[in-house]
Amino acid sequence: HPEVGTIPPSVFIPIAEADGLMDEIGRWVIEEACRQATRWPSSLTVAVNLSPAQFLSGSLTDTVAQIVDAVGIRADRLELEITETVLLEQTVDNIDTLNTLNVLGIRIALDDFGTYYSSLSYLKNFPFDTLKIDRYFIKDLETDRKSQTIVRSIIGMAHGLGISVTAEGVETPGQAQWLIREDCDYLQGDFLGRPLGAEATHDFIRRSPKELIRESGDEIWRSSVRPHA
Repeated sequence: HPEVGTIPPSVFIPIAEADGLMDEIGRWVIEEACRQATRWPSSLTVAVNLSPAQFLSGSLTDTVAQIVDAVGIRADRLELEITETVLLEQTVDNIDTLNTLNVLGIRIALDDFGTYYSSLSYLKNFPFDTLKIDRYFIKDLETDRKSQTIVRSIIGMAHGLGISVTAEGVETPGQAQWLIREDCDYLQGDFLGRPLGAEATHDFIRRSPKELIRESGDEIWRSSVRPHA
């Protein structure tokens, strides 16, 4: 913003939802994310958060299909993230929406898993590709046995269902080491890197794992990252 600078989503999204602008904004975000992803190696995916209003709009599947086709990106390189609040009522409509996205090849992630009204029925009835463990369980992972047991159980259960796991809010080497030992598939948080703009992200991706290891100097990456020649 020219006067107040960067406005976080927590501020502008409720306003956009109240004014009925989320369809337009949401479409732009998904399309721009897909366009940026076409500049990345084809093995990488891009994840986009969906607001409840977007998911329940009734036009999401058509919008996503049009964007994927127009941009020319493989459908499985786009992952859409929804929270459990969207699924409080397991209506025919939201089941159909998720199933249609699944048929299109779009990846679907359940965000902030474990903090709302977690129900194992979600995992049985909806076609999720990824579970994202909320940072609430990660923040004291190094010292709290209950958090360790819960996270370990989520990872094991998800893998048993063929679902990948992402840990949110990873901020320390100790947290990362523990999660890697427990076979968590993906880590997200400030320890791995602060949020970046589009160009900075592109430059970051272009750097080889060897460069990242050399710059970080952290032994965790020497044991978990396998650089390609």
